[in-house]
Amino acid sequence: MATPRRAPARPPHPRGCPAATPEVLAALQRDLGLTPDRARTRLANEARAGARAAALAQGLGGTWAGSWVDGPDAATLTVATTRPADAETIRAAGASPALVTHPLGTLERTLAALDRAAGHTTAVAAPVRFVDVRTNAVVLQATDARAAERLVTAAGVDRALVRVETVTETPRPLYDIRGGDAYYIGGSSRCSVGFAITRGTTQGFATAGHCGRAGSSTTGSNRASQGSFQASVFPGNDMAWVAANSSWTATPYVSGPGGNVQVTGSVLQPVGSSVCRSGSTTGWHCGTIQQHNTSVTYAEGTVSGVTRTSVCAEPGDSGGSFISGSQAQGVTSGGSGNCSQGGTTYFQPVNPILQGYGLTLKTDSQGPGPGPGPGPGPGTPGGTWAAGTVYQAGATVTYGGGTYRCLQGHQAQPGWEPPNTPALWQSA
Repeated sequence: MATPRRAPARPPHPRGCPAATPEVLAALQRDLGLTPDRARTRLANEARAGARAAALAQGLGGTWAGSWVDGPDAATLTVATTRPADAETIRAAGASPALVTHPLGTLERTLAALDRAAGHTTAVAAPVRFVDVRTNAVVLQATDARAAERLVTAAGVDRALVRVETVTETPRPLYDIRGGDAYYIGGSSRCSVGFAITRGTTQGFATAGHCGRAGSSTTGSNRASQGSFQASVFPGNDMAWVAANSSWTATPYVSGPGGNVQVTGSVLQPVGSSVCRSGSTTGWHCGTIQQHNTSVTYAEGTVSGVTRTSVCAEPGDSGGSFISGSQAQGVTSGGSGNCSQGGTTYFQPVNPILQGYGLTLKTDSQGPGPGPGPGPGPGTPGGTWAAGTVYQAGATVTYGGGTYRCLQGHQAQPGWEPPNTPALWQSA
């Protein structure tokens, strides 16, 4: 009779495991239906289970076949083995044993063989492969079962170890659209993303018109296929927008010093205000707004309505973000000088881009807006004010039975109703 192996000492709750942040607890409550207390309990159980499973994996060696947790609180740890005598060791460590046929090492070698075969053949129709420790098998998910069988044959693995599942989903890579990041036009020239936007269900970004013409294809900073220019104006103005494919997701961020800078709106800031620029050549640089409504004549022609700043820029920064605090201001058009000696840069204001193309700026709805007001005005909400509309200073709207005059140009957002935003609207 085989001698049971000595159980490894039970590890305590891992020391140094940081307490869950409020954001993590909120996400677990939202997605798993857990109360904060249940979420904390689950996280603690998972930490203990991970430590115990790691110790058992070392002790069981070649008979180890994986582990998993069960229950809403992850209170039950199950450890699989191919050796019946290991059951006592597993129980002594505080886990439930499961006797299976194949050790984890065998399944992982089978998976590796399938991966190698997929690298030499077209495996798009059989895109997902993994070891399922609960069922002690290698799972091959495919949209075409025949393609899965061809892959198994090409890999030369034991068919009994593989379970084929027919699915309809096809995985795709997921990339973020972020202001200031590089993108390439036609696989060659480089510009920078201005601001992420949406148009209905389409996601994309606003950028400079001189970066590309309608129909020009784009790839991201990672050189992955990204999308194409939908509309572009240059000269006259310097505005364009790119519609991204389904691999790209608009985010309410601009690349900033050390991380992301949140975008919460597009309130136009006055002359003298600080403003910063993000671009793929020179990164993050700041200065001040010097003049609005400037006209500049480039070699290609005159561009009107741009804003002059003391911020520097260099080639490749074109199209990138200009932001003041958390408010989107515009996209980099052109300028003079450089970031070694200083210079002058002009930006195309973002609100005319949003208005002209029917775009909605991607914003962080949790971020700071233009300041809370006294609350809803008199009467029943309603009127001509509408979220998503770009309002210029001086425009008038009705809301809640009252009439309001716009003080600062911006794209309206939910929560920015005239009675709530005295920095933007004045009762007329």
